[in-house]
Amino acid sequence: MQCPFCQHPDNRVLESRSAQAGQSIRRRRECLRCHRRFTTYERIEFVPITVLKQNGDRQLFDRSKVLRGIVRACEKTGISALRMEAIVDEIEAELQQRVSREVSSLEIGELVLKHLRCESEVAYVRFASVYRQFQTMKDFVETLDDLSRQEASNNIPIEGEYCQCHESPAHTVAIAD
Repeated sequence: MQCPFCQHPDNRVLESRSAQAGQSIRRRRECLRCHRRFTTYERIEFVPITVLKQNGDRQLFDRSKVLRGIVRACEKTGISALRMEAIVDEIEAELQQRVSREVSSLEIGELVLKHLRCESEVAYVRFASVYRQFQTMKDFVETLDDLSRQEASNNIPIEGEYCQCHESPAHTVAIAD
């Protein structure tokens, strides 16, 4: 494992522990040359998923692209980096459970929106604005109206209630009265 800072190939493992609900192993490492510390994850290698892009191109699923989009949408929302990683893990697990090894980029975007709706309305709208290519203020208003309708029909959980997106307790979702 190369050091991400100095590319030296030798390092030592300081700590190992189970991560992501037992789906991977988290290792804290220290470079033997520059002595900087970094984290690596070891996870099961799944059968590759092919993503069908809107322009017709095909490429392998890249979880880092999904994570980058989620991180941008979640900036200054209080959602932790660990929770964002967990969202990507959940999305990847959903895709791995499918029979088809090919998925459209549109389906991935909708999965991200489904998960973000349970986490933060702000993150949801930010992601939707890029993913759905909002062009006018009307696009934002329509999305906000949809969220309001969903909230009115109790589809958005209040803190402590069950999140319908994950069928588990809501993740720090609080809606002000």
